[in-house]
Amino acid sequence: MMLDYHVTARRIDGHGSQAQTKDAIIVLDTDMAGRPDAFNPAEMLLASLAACILKGTERLIPMLSFDLRGIEVSLQGQRQDSPPKMVRIDYEIVVDTDESDQRIDLLHRNLQKYGTIYNTLAGATTLSGTIRRKR
Repeated sequence: MMLDYHVTARRIDGHGSQAQTKDAIIVLDTDMAGRPDAFNPAEMLLASLAACILKGTERLIPMLSFDLRGIEVSLQGQRQDSPPKMVRIDYEIVVDTDESDQRIDLLHRNLQKYGTIYNTLAGATTLSGTIRRKR
């Protein structure tokens, strides 16, 4: 089965743009000087990976009967200038759970195996991450 997605984006002015899908709108930092109130394209890429991990977790919780009180994802991307591309993405997943270390590792393996954005990026750049229990 193939799924299709549709997003449109447009320039608002020299300081920003916006992307839209369904009823959602995201402000994009397309200002050459940058802007603190919007995600730039590299940050959008990292946010997409984070969303993939979080949505995958929501899908896996009932499948694995995984008890989860909370989850956070922190990401770091490394970009080179010439040619411009993301050469490395590192992430850390922190789960608030009483599940065993083996079950936490099982969650991580499933997130890696079944994540659309995860697998797309893993095929295009160095993608490395860890999962740990919240202290």
